[in-house]
Amino acid sequence: MPSASSPSNRRQGERRRSPRPPPPLTRSGDASDPIAPAKPALEPRSVQHAPRPRLVLATLNRAKARELAGLLGDTPYELHALAELPGAALPEETGDTYRANALLKARAAARLTGACALADDSGIEVAALGGAPGVHSARFGGPGLDDAARCALLLDALRGVPPEARAARFRCVVALVDPEGREHTAEGFVDGVITDAPRGTNGFGYDPLFLYPPLGRTFAELSPEEKARVDHRGRAVRAARHFLTG
Repeated sequence: MPSASSPSNRRQGERRRSPRPPPPLTRSGDASDPIAPAKPALEPRSVQHAPRPRLVLATLNRAKARELAGLLGDTPYELHALAELPGAALPEETGDTYRANALLKARAAARLTGACALADDSGIEVAALGGAPGVHSARFGGPGLDDAARCALLLDALRGVPPEARAARFRCVVALVDPEGREHTAEGFVDGVITDAPRGTNGFGYDPLFLYPPLGRTFAELSPEEKARVDHRGRAVRAARHFLTG
């Protein structure tokens, strides 16, 4: 008989020690279900999203900031109102056009924050007053007046003017300035009629006096969503959106 160390015995031992084949791939890791691949050894890492760039709304008027934020909410920016910054200030509106004043404010906010800044300047132009108050709408009547006082002053200036001669236009220019100094502007306007008394409680500025004929209501009688679809600021922001979304 061959000895324990013979070649025949060694070959038999090697056959006995040969590893079994691995079980087939399965749905659940159970070898009884040989269909689906096994689970991966490592779970994929969570995707890290880059932070959104900042866009500063260069206004200290909180009502206007809310309106602008509503118009820009679906852009790829993190919105901040300049009024949120302690001690924030804007330069005096010394320009003789809406564009000049909008750029003054946007440039100042971009320098102050190091972020892209958006500003607007707007006004109401009344035909019977030769286009006044126009670019001076926010300062109509001098410093110290609030919105209600300016509306009262405008109505007083139009006393005795018949409805057919009370045509008016709201105009807005939006300016965008980035930290590198690139500048863009866009304009929007809407036509309407000055009422003989304030109507509605929404909006701000001259909204209670501005009747929008297609809807038969003043801007102050519209919801924020309705106003954004038709007003001068909404039109200007929509015209400027391609500068923001590229």
